[in-house]
Amino acid sequence: MKIWKKISLLMIVLFFALSPDLMAQCAMCRSVVESTVSNGRSTVASDLNFGIVYLLVAPYLIVATVAYFWYRNSMKEYGRRLEITSRVKRAMSSM
Repeated sequence: MKIWKKISLLMIVLFFALSPDLMAQCAMCRSVVESTVSNGRSTVASDLNFGIVYLLVAPYLIVATVAYFWYRNSMKEYGRRLEITSRVKRAMSSM
């Protein structure tokens, strides 16, 4: 259990240590998009918007896929349980 605490603490420290760099890149991207749009070239802005949408949709697709397979497996297991329960009831009623 102690190893998980150490790993969690290390991840939190790394997250906060690297977060200022991530915020700086957002400002850099914004300045690049603003400068290219003001020059009349909007392809960079549309490509950046496509990239943002792609990064937004990808985790949701992964979660939806896992949820679908979990649901499908759960329904199969539920069907098996119902079948076993009905067999047991039939066996008990025939006695």
